[in-house]
Amino acid sequence: MKTLAGRVPVKVWTDEIEPAAIQQLKNVAQLPIVHGHVAAMPDVHLGIGATVGSVIPTRGAIIPAAVGVDIGCGMNAVRTSLTAADLPDNLAKLRSHIEAAVPVGFNQHAWDKVRGSAHQRAARPLDDRLDRIVGKHPGLMKMQRQFAQAWICQIGTLGGGNHFIELCLDEEDRVWIMLHSGSRGTGNVIGRYFIEAAKKDMRRHQVNLPDRDLAYLSAGSTLFDDYVEALEWAQDYALTNRREMMRLVVEAMRVQLPTFTLTDEAINCHHNYVARETHDGEALFITRKGAIAAHAGQLGIIPGSMGAKSYIVRGLGNAASFCSCSHGAGRRMSRSEAKRRFNRFDLAAQTEGVECRKDGGVVDEIPGAYKDIDTVMAQQADLVEVVHTLKQVLCIKG
Repeated sequence: MKTLAGRVPVKVWTDEIEPAAIQQLKNVAQLPIVHGHVAAMPDVHLGIGATVGSVIPTRGAIIPAAVGVDIGCGMNAVRTSLTAADLPDNLAKLRSHIEAAVPVGFNQHAWDKVRGSAHQRAARPLDDRLDRIVGKHPGLMKMQRQFAQAWICQIGTLGGGNHFIELCLDEEDRVWIMLHSGSRGTGNVIGRYFIEAAKKDMRRHQVNLPDRDLAYLSAGSTLFDDYVEALEWAQDYALTNRREMMRLVVEAMRVQLPTFTLTDEAINCHHNYVARETHDGEALFITRKGAIAAHAGQLGIIPGSMGAKSYIVRGLGNAASFCSCSHGAGRRMSRSEAKRRFNRFDLAAQTEGVECRKDGGVVDEIPGAYKDIDTVMAQQADLVEVVHTLKQVLCIKG
């Protein structure tokens, strides 16, 4: 770990970090609301306003752009009773079956199939809460077409980018299901709406910031309370989305594979979110932007890229990281740079042995665009211990 100077220090768990990301960390460290220090995980890289892979402790305020627009984005993993011997030699049919069950990319479930189903019942606890939020901020309705139905139809959907569904084998050849997604279009709308609201609030109060994307909302204001309410709703929505998606994946697998059960090793964790926590006796808002909680004994998921290993880990409760660790390998180049450097043939070579898309549409997700996951894990040996090492055999991306 090394330390960067600022109004408060920045503690960094890697040497592989671009200058622009260092500047973002220093900008965050200048804010008067930041308490103690900022922590940068080994997968840290350039983001919008704040770096991805950073942990930001604030007192009496939250920075909406530091949370981002995929509020509650995170992981879900569960071990099954299946082993590698139970899987077919060719996984293409199984991948197609899962893709038919879980909409990917911009696709979503059809309203006429959702209405009155178990799917809609899963969404019911969120309904009244969203009505209250939209009632206070009707502008949210204007930012997404068919808002009233879209949020329900997107529960149990994957999305695109770095979101994925995977089947993995652990060190004993046991089959795990792992997936990565968040609060979809509705969370995106909530994020964008309150990011702009925070910027307007900063301008109204003539607050000078090192980066306008670091606009924050202060506790005690109605806008802050409304954002926290919407934020917590989106985080709960993301959890619901992953649970419903896992249910659909399991159902799709049951059609293709021998009878199996799920074990009690189930993990569901956010990595773009805010939590209320106490550190050094201070009640703080901990924003983990591309980082997961790693309290002592807490299980978490650290995925590699689509052709690399992933890890189930147990937190060590390191106070210097605010009991956090990385959320993955972390990008080492932008999506546009990856598309310039690599092609579909490179993708096929780097994902050999994995049943997945190997076309130009997902070249920006090629393993070569990410940091080496084993290096990242070595750099955070004081933050987590490895419980299981997983290797992907099937990967679905939007």
